[in-house]
Amino acid sequence: MIKLTELSVDEKLKLICGEDFWHTNALGGKLERVRVTDATMGIRMPIDSASWDNVRPSVAYPSVQMLANSWDRDMVRLYAECVADDCLDAGADLVLGPGVNIKRSPLCGRNFEYFSEDPFLAGVLAKEYVSAMQAEGAGTCLKHFCANNLEYNRFEQTSEVDERTLREIYYEPFRIALEAEPVSVMSSYNRINGVYGSEYKKGYDVLRNEYGFKGLIMSDWDAVRDRARAAKAGCDLEMPFHPEHLEQLRRDFAEGKISEEEIDKCAARVLEFIIRTKALAKGKKRKFTLEERIAATRTVEANSIVLLKNDGVLPLKKGAELSVCGWHASPAFRDCRPRPDFLCGGGSGSVMRLTPLFDMPALLKQRGFESVSYEPAFSANGVDSSFMKCGAAVVNAACSDINIVFAGNCSGLESEGSDRHTMKLNPEAERTILETAAVNPETVVVLIAGSPIDMSAWVDKVAAIVWAGFPGEQGAEAVADVLCGQVNPSGKLSETFPISYDVTPAASGYADSSVTRYSEGLEVGYRYFDRHTQNVLFPFGHGLSYSQFEYGGLKTEKAGEKSVEVSFYIKNISATDGKEVAQIYVQPVAPRVFRPVKELKGFTKVFVKAGEKAHVELVLDEKAFSYYSTAKDCWTVDDGVYIVLIGSSSADIKLSCKIKIKNGELSLISALRKS
Repeated sequence: MIKLTELSVDEKLKLICGEDFWHTNALGGKLERVRVTDATMGIRMPIDSASWDNVRPSVAYPSVQMLANSWDRDMVRLYAECVADDCLDAGADLVLGPGVNIKRSPLCGRNFEYFSEDPFLAGVLAKEYVSAMQAEGAGTCLKHFCANNLEYNRFEQTSEVDERTLREIYYEPFRIALEAEPVSVMSSYNRINGVYGSEYKKGYDVLRNEYGFKGLIMSDWDAVRDRARAAKAGCDLEMPFHPEHLEQLRRDFAEGKISEEEIDKCAARVLEFIIRTKALAKGKKRKFTLEERIAATRTVEANSIVLLKNDGVLPLKKGAELSVCGWHASPAFRDCRPRPDFLCGGGSGSVMRLTPLFDMPALLKQRGFESVSYEPAFSANGVDSSFMKCGAAVVNAACSDINIVFAGNCSGLESEGSDRHTMKLNPEAERTILETAAVNPETVVVLIAGSPIDMSAWVDKVAAIVWAGFPGEQGAEAVADVLCGQVNPSGKLSETFPISYDVTPAASGYADSSVTRYSEGLEVGYRYFDRHTQNVLFPFGHGLSYSQFEYGGLKTEKAGEKSVEVSFYIKNISATDGKEVAQIYVQPVAPRVFRPVKELKGFTKVFVKAGEKAHVELVLDEKAFSYYSTAKDCWTVDDGVYIVLIGSSSADIKLSCKIKIKNGELSLISALRKS
């Protein structure tokens, strides 16, 4: 590999400006080129390196939002390893992901790409993702740093966020994920407190000087306005290549607006990035065949589906007569033939899937249900309805034992570059749910979407609700398995589902065409709804099962002066084997500064056979009790009492104990069982 000292100044200027849409600059063959690719739900690689569209087909995985609903580190590793194999097969070196932006607003068009509203959950899962993908030979690019929480006017709007909130909420998933040493981080488009993400030196200094990040910082595509200013701030690589930016950079260097020393810092990191990225794949063999990767989409979806509500109608009883309706149940029905990448999020996250779109009525028949009627009733967006017959769906529902409505969104409604206008389903879908449920109370609604849905008009009128998200290549098979009881659902919500958009802090905060003020501060997601519980439809961490679990045997013991081990058991008191996600929250008592009611600080997913127990042990270190003090400019743990809460969701606490901290040392007070 060529050394920095062997490059001319002009070659270094070229090196930090990229070569085309998808490659680093090879300087006429002196260097190897790094090929990058989009990969939110699988590899999205254009055939032409100068193009953004006209992509080659690739394995379509469940959305990252669904992956997060698994709360399962093993599923995250499986997912990342499969995508890494796809990346290398496609001839790319680096995946532009994962995205760890916080879900501040349920309307954000890219929420399907992000893990969670909670920085701890997002950071831990992203850390697993980065570790697994890079171990499999593909580089990662953690994105988008930072406070990129909406798509509206994303190139110009400024996210106005106070320092403590930045540290505890919006920086935190990056801090945790950086422990896995991703080869790169991507800047955001938006401004942060008035400064463009590509020029955000204050934030970059935190990444490098405090979090120890030694890798490359690259721009998001077309996020650089002034190449010299971005380079001086610490943005090492601009993507894609813009000849006019290179020419301006040459003039700025000649005029002394940027020094050779500043250019060298960026160029050196680009060289190291090329070396490290290429080294990741060296000698690596594929872990999975293409067929195994496609099968993995079913496994991940099966572990991520969330059973939101169930009055006993699920699993479906054998021999039941079923009526199925909704475009989402059979996307390729009749003359409604969307593109294969329609049933997912749009933009850089969309994937041209390899296998045909599914037919849910056929999948149910394959599982032994002989009588299954189907009527599309409404289209994907509620506009194309010339051949839809809602009335026929109502008649079918009235004549069946169980009615199943498939509804949701598609890439035309949830996409990069635009935000949703409403949380509601299209009116035709809502009408179908209401009218079919009116004639058949045994109605099940299956939702295929990437962000929360406003269900207030019909949630109390149906017997069951299944959250399928954007399910990926074979995810529909997993949905059918859950409906029929062949898979016991075990997913939990990685974000709060509010009753409507109007009750969220994002809806009432100040925003105009240029400015979004994060006036809620730390109270994002469940942190806000813990003080406004009446506005929650389904809480953070919620998810039902065909099993029933009992928590008990809480014990605590010191694991060091500044850490405590919390142990307990989960017993399956049903006749059905199942998986449970146990969540640990920390609640300060009489805090000295404002603190959220409680915060997630640990979780685990365990398999428990019917009638048996699983023993759980989790360690909380001092970080679990800390907050960022703007008075001291550092993370701080105050003396006082803290309650450790163990729950099945943020709203369903099963066990609790008290911890006292004095002079920085932990001591145990009591273990209490919640009645």
